[in-house]
Amino acid sequence: MSRIRSEKFRNKIMSADEAAKLVKNGDNVGFSGFTGSGYPKEVPVALAARIREAHDKGEEFRIGVFTGASTAPELDGALADTGGISMRMPYQSDPHMRNAINAAVSEYYDVHLSHSGPQVRAGFWGPLDVTIIEVTAIKEDGSVVPSSSVGNNNVYLEKAEKIILEVNSWQSEELEGMHDLYSMKLPGQNNPIPLLGAGDRIGETTYSIDPDKVVAVVETSDPDRNSPFKALDEDSKKIAGNLLDFLEGEVSAGRMTKNLLPLQSGVGNIANAVLAGLLDSPFEKLTSYTEVIQDGMIDLIDSGKLTVASATAFSLSPEAAHKMNEKAAYYRDKIVLRPQEISNNPGLIRRLGVVSCNGLIEADIYGNVNSTHIMGTRMQNGIGGSGDFTRNAFISSFVTPSTAKGGAISCIVPWASHIDHTEHDVQVIITEQGLADLRGLSPKQRAQKIIENCAHPDYKPMLQDYYDRALSVAKGKHTPHILKEALSWHVRMIETGTMKP
Repeated sequence: MSRIRSEKFRNKIMSADEAAKLVKNGDNVGFSGFTGSGYPKEVPVALAARIREAHDKGEEFRIGVFTGASTAPELDGALADTGGISMRMPYQSDPHMRNAINAAVSEYYDVHLSHSGPQVRAGFWGPLDVTIIEVTAIKEDGSVVPSSSVGNNNVYLEKAEKIILEVNSWQSEELEGMHDLYSMKLPGQNNPIPLLGAGDRIGETTYSIDPDKVVAVVETSDPDRNSPFKALDEDSKKIAGNLLDFLEGEVSAGRMTKNLLPLQSGVGNIANAVLAGLLDSPFEKLTSYTEVIQDGMIDLIDSGKLTVASATAFSLSPEAAHKMNEKAAYYRDKIVLRPQEISNNPGLIRRLGVVSCNGLIEADIYGNVNSTHIMGTRMQNGIGGSGDFTRNAFISSFVTPSTAKGGAISCIVPWASHIDHTEHDVQVIITEQGLADLRGLSPKQRAQKIIENCAHPDYKPMLQDYYDRALSVAKGKHTPHILKEALSWHVRMIETGTMKP
């Protein structure tokens, strides 16, 4: 049975190739998709073929690409390979897209995820010519059921001049009812967002769109890009254990109950290890207010430990994605998928008292964190939502192994080569070596705590030596540095392949 149940939309059904012809050179195109879920699967591939064909003829064809966050090879990868992306925002993680950015083929605007939708709504990025959105179904009344992510879709559907819908029958129809679509307005027109708990529902379950703006409907059945999580290594388990010990300490200090506060978890194996550790923890009746639902959260829901999880998208392994499709009717009472301008809203994060946990590339001895750049210049992925949560969380934590590249790189350095999160926002840093609680500490006290508790033994003496000499020679003793040496570890890595002397 067709998922397209409205006559207004049936007469707009066409192939992906036909739909791709509706995108023109110079267009800004908004795509659905967030962490490899809910992105259009076929029109981007057809569009990439069209761009390559134009380039083969010597014709100019480049587009601006807006999304919710990262997508998949069928979108970011296929389009990046054409050299046809003029600009990309707000976040990406595709290796082909990353190469295009670092080779200056494509401009990249690394935007806080909570800011990206409102900025498009306000017109900061120019007109949105086309949006291509994956959905689960079009109902008889013309309302549209979202798929496995929401992201910035509500804003793109609102602002785009032309709408192309991919109706994907791989997505479970029983996702209907899981979404909570509440949109903001321009500044000066917003009422307080009436959300007081992580599981509150304040919006609609379907999109209402102008059918006259819909220029194409494409039927697909392709699965989301669902990557398996790596088996947990010992370092990940130690990091998770250190964070859980910290949370138990917060409960003992009376700052939280055993229900904790709403939890936010970044994407990745370490974050998933933390979630796995919660299964055997003493904490009960947990809640989550975060960006993405990962395997660990599904396991916590299944165990009864987690009562509700609020996010904007899934980031699941193939096995967990299959389970979600099979049991969506069960999970939709326990999971809420919202627009990212709500899931990542700074005011709501602060109101709910979220406890955040995100990864990093490197941290310096004073607690500044680099989340985005390798050796100061090469973009990795982007800041994503880590800034939304870190600055506004009740407790903000970062987790990382103490070394990378087989020990050639120390993830704790004298001075971060790029700073996304300043010492003012970073409260807790955790490695497999230990935990540095930085709350209430001056920069010098922070430095000593981070060196002692978080640095790898191979690098701890070097960090201590740098700090001691900086304290001795720097004219300013508040945050002492030796400017000629502060980035010397990175220089040595670039020149010799290791930070070790």
